[in-house]
Amino acid sequence: MDKAYVDFEALYRMQNVGAFFVTRAKETMRYEVVEQNFNINETTGLRSDKTVLLTIPKSKKLYPEKLRLVEFYDIENYELLVFLTNNFEITSLEVASLYKNRWQIEVFFKWIKQNLTIKKLWGHSENAVKIHLWIAIIAYLLVAYIKHAIKSDYSVYEILKILGVSVFDKTPIRELLSEQRQFNQNVKELELF
Repeated sequence: MDKAYVDFEALYRMQNVGAFFVTRAKETMRYEVVEQNFNINETTGLRSDKTVLLTIPKSKKLYPEKLRLVEFYDIENYELLVFLTNNFEITSLEVASLYKNRWQIEVFFKWIKQNLTIKKLWGHSENAVKIHLWIAIIAYLLVAYIKHAIKSDYSVYEILKILGVSVFDKTPIRELLSEQRQFNQNVKELELF
């Protein structure tokens, strides 16, 4: 999860049910180092792997157990990333990799929000949400295939809009999406005024 969601009480609940987490540590987090792994290969981007205890009384009360702090330098973005986890079994490089993979999920959700026109969910159960998302993805892929098949210059978004307003039009799709038809349609609309 992202550092905006760091909530030690919630993280400790995850710990108590046997789940593990990887999150970004906030810069304001205060801790004492209990143990440090000096066997780090810095060519991989790793900078440190520490076992820590929280020191601020409120934080320590919410999460009284040890945590793992992994520092990783992202050479692509010139940024030092500090990860916090309760998993002591995996390597420090795997901690960084897990967070990187989480980011790919975030990018996918961003793509869904930008490209799939889901204004309201049909239902709120896990099954209803999955069905709704799959249908939206399938519709998007069908339109992307149509765009590719007819070699249209319109974007997938533009094609979706054209098809949406032309849903009861009996004009063939190839003709509906041709540049000339759209130009003629615009001229006819202008002549109305």
